[in-house]
Amino acid sequence: MAYREVTMIEITEVLRQWLAGARRKQIARRLGLDPKTVRRYLRAGERCGLAPGMEAAALTDERVTTILTALRGGSERPYGASWQQCETQRDFIAERLRAGLRLSKVRRLLARQGVRIPTATLYRFATAVLGFGRRAATIPVADGAPGEEVYLDTGWMTTLAPDETGRRRRFRAWIFTPSVSRYRFVYPCFGETTASAIEACEAAWRFYGGVFRVVIPDNTSAIIATADPLQPRVVPAFLEYAQARGFVVDPARARRPTDKARVERSVPYVRDDCFAGEKLGTLDHARVRAVVWCHDEAGARRHARTQRRPREHFEAVELAALLPLPATPYDVPLWSEPKIARDQHAQVAKALYSLPTTYVGRRLRARADRATVRFYDGPLVVKVYPRQPPGGRITDVADFPAHKTAYALRDVTALEREAARHGPAIGAYAHALLAVPLPWTRMRRVYALLGLVKRYGAARVAELCQRALDADLIDVTRLKRMLALAAPPPPAAPARPDVPLARYLRPRTDYTLARPTPAVRHDT
Repeated sequence: MAYREVTMIEITEVLRQWLAGARRKQIARRLGLDPKTVRRYLRAGERCGLAPGMEAAALTDERVTTILTALRGGSERPYGASWQQCETQRDFIAERLRAGLRLSKVRRLLARQGVRIPTATLYRFATAVLGFGRRAATIPVADGAPGEEVYLDTGWMTTLAPDETGRRRRFRAWIFTPSVSRYRFVYPCFGETTASAIEACEAAWRFYGGVFRVVIPDNTSAIIATADPLQPRVVPAFLEYAQARGFVVDPARARRPTDKARVERSVPYVRDDCFAGEKLGTLDHARVRAVVWCHDEAGARRHARTQRRPREHFEAVELAALLPLPATPYDVPLWSEPKIARDQHAQVAKALYSLPTTYVGRRLRARADRATVRFYDGPLVVKVYPRQPPGGRITDVADFPAHKTAYALRDVTALEREAARHGPAIGAYAHALLAVPLPWTRMRRVYALLGLVKRYGAARVAELCQRALDADLIDVTRLKRMLALAAPPPPAAPARPDVPLARYLRPRTDYTLARPTPAVRHDT
């Protein structure tokens, strides 16, 4: 009789019939077993306390387990000499395997030392004793509450049909998969950017009719700026979007597919089942095809794990638990770090905005949305401007130094006031210089006039300006030549210093001797 493995149910049936009074050969004939095999099972039952005539209830699961253990007890055979050599070289083999060496390389290293072990024996020893090639057990994570988590993955799909120039463009897709219902949503796009990620999320919320509380993305640079298992840093633009929509970003760890095992094979599945073999002319056609596939095909197909149709499962369990759908579309901002140039302007989206002088040469963070442009120095808001179209320019006069404002804004009135401050004649001369159809073209001449005031003094320039006005001579160059050739005024006589009184100097009267008064003689 050929060898046949006897199942636990058949062993139990052998013992049950034996307890009922059936004989050994009769049991073997009924069950198609060898009488010797039946005899071995019956002897094992006797050793465990069973005997014919006992009730069937005596054949408990504990006794059956004990009998099966006894039957398998002597099946192992002792290891040979090659296995003992493996035990002797155990530390050497384990150290090399931890270093990443292949098992065939370890065998050759052992052979160099004179230890020759068969490949099969070395492999059995490495797998049974050292755990070589053995993967850790995978513990499935709970699906979470309905409407709470959605996985987000991205990958390349297929190519569109050739356009009028014969070019075929390849597109990507953002794939959303709820952890409970597995009701997928696919959003095709050309570039994997932060703007396309936000656009895909907006389309997903409209498709689902609400917002999930937690988004678990793959470590794409469009969403995650720094991938870290403990403290990942989200791209500021996407983090701001998450705050606006009220969900939390919980990225999976880098190179850890078990963190999102439910969606790890979603990219090839979507590529092969949704887009493969389809004639897609434009990206809009691909998006329409994706919605039809998600709603009518994949959404109506019974899921192998949940054994429910994803769309029905989602509508019955998760739809009511979602956050409310946003009422207005999200304005995707543009974040940048422009450098403030020497002209005190920064460029954002091809438009120029002025900033204070203290920020010249530095970089500030700028946020541009549909209506405004904001500049930040760390957490502080520096300036807020209405957004300008490409090529536009907006300047705040208060950003420039006071002495340069007139020149920057071509303010001829301020120049006239500055000239009049040094004297009426100089102000009148400046007014005469600027009395032309395009006065801002003469501003440099007024600046030259103010330079003469600084060099020669206001009095001399005012006197000469009055004389030039009387002679109708409106020429700063000739005025400068006249001031240079004119004789300089005579220098003022230096004032005599006051000599202080000496310490022992006395008035003249102290040294004047009084003349004696002559005596008057009286003649008798």
